[in-house]
Amino acid sequence: MSERRAAPTVGQVVLGRRLQELRESAGLSRDEAARVLRVASATVRRMETAEVALKIPYVQALLAAYGVGEEEAAAFVRLAEEANQPDWWQRFHDVLPDWFSLYVSLEGAARLIRSYEPHFIPGLLQTEAYARAVLEAGPIGQHGAETVERHVALRLERQRLLEREDAPHLWFVMDETVLRRPVSTRSEVMRDQLDRLLEYADRDGITIQLAEFAAGPHPGAYAPFTLFRFAERELPDMVFTEYLTGALYLDSREEVAAHLEVLDHMTALAASAQRTQKLLREFRESL
Repeated sequence: MSERRAAPTVGQVVLGRRLQELRESAGLSRDEAARVLRVASATVRRMETAEVALKIPYVQALLAAYGVGEEEAAAFVRLAEEANQPDWWQRFHDVLPDWFSLYVSLEGAARLIRSYEPHFIPGLLQTEAYARAVLEAGPIGQHGAETVERHVALRLERQRLLEREDAPHLWFVMDETVLRRPVSTRSEVMRDQLDRLLEYADRDGITIQLAEFAAGPHPGAYAPFTLFRFAERELPDMVFTEYLTGALYLDSREEVAAHLEVLDHMTALAASAQRTQKLLREFRESL
């Protein structure tokens, strides 16, 4: 049976989808592919959906059965070996839930990240003090200061993504509640956070919009969610939405299209990027 691991990397997701495409192009069912490996068909399904790691001997046997040429097969195996390597975020396995591990992997591989945040400044844009205040106030804070600091370190490590030459474009819509709800009794925490937001708002690769109260209700006012878009043709747009004890990853065409339509509607209703900067400066001056 293929070896299980905590959460898939984006590489494993992409290669799993590619394995499925190759099987279907070869005209084989999952049952037939499973007979090649002498395993249950569920094992093939789990490989294709990245529920298990890509066991190299299995990959080699399947590629041969699918009629993949020697050169392409060798390249596929190299990619599978790379995809199976631990990524940086696995250093935080002690505090990183399995359901969030894939999020961090998707975040690092995306070329566009669009998000709606009704409660807090998006994690990628948070200052250290703001992040600590938010984490202390939530369920993570109940596990003690050491656990909080590990989560703060993870959040800051994720933010290194913004300094990469190939950093994804970030496009955030935040509800006005984000500015109105204090996260700390120390006013400098929010002042410093607003300074950071204004700094990011000046960057070419970051778009920030504020959904003002005065604009009334909008179609996304249910829960925070994030849409990822990738350069790899094998990986479709994906939507992440979080709840108290877990998360959902949506990649069906209908569900992604519905979330994309809502995002487009919200960005049309929200304050423009230029007006948002003006509002952020005004709010900063009022503190």
